Amino acid sequence: MHASVKEYLIRFDPGKCLQCHGCETACKSWRDLPYGIRFRRVVNLWDGGYPAVTSKSLSLACLHCVAPACLDACAAGAISKSEEDGRVVVDAARCIGCKACARACPYGVPQFGPDKVMVKCDLCLDQQLGGLEPPCVATCPDRALVWEETTPAGKKAEEAAVGGLLAKAGLLGGGQGKRRRAGKAAPKRGSGQASCGRGS
Repeated sequence: MHASVKEYLIRFDPGKCLQCHGCETACKSWRDLPYGIRFRRVVNLWDGGYPAVTSKSLSLACLHCVAPACLDACAAGAISKSEEDGRVVVDAARCIGCKACARACPYGVPQFGPDKVMVKCDLCLDQQLGGLEPPCVATCPDRALVWEETTPAGKKAEEAAVGGLLAKAGLLGGGQGKRRRAGKAAPKRGSGQASCGRGS
């Protein structure tokens, strides 16, 4: 078990998302991330066939899971879950770049920069925000992202909600390295498809 005293969460409401990518841009700008690395990305989820096509978006970042699959998969012991605030954090000095965490994570969160070390969202709790909300939350014009303290049960509910959206688009995976990358469409027209901007 990976018990923590508190759990923090950036909750996403797909019904309020305007697909503006403001959260993604704010995160990348604030954290000064290199090309190709995004701690938060907006995934467009398409469903149905013409003319009954619908589109939703998912603002996706690390969920800091109650029982992180990435932590259990890391043989180097580079990933830990804080007992203080529930964050799942990476020790860059211990990461060996084996990508076992990426294969294990069902949400496709772990990324690897030029130094081959795993990086991801850390909830900005170590950033000097002056008491303000994380930039992705503060930037969202319709409050589709909300910063809150929650319970393990509440966080598991959010994990299930995000997993449901990804599963419908054929993007939920992990464990066996079979997860498709966001940005690649599902194989059949008329079924759930997903896309998100490349680069940046």
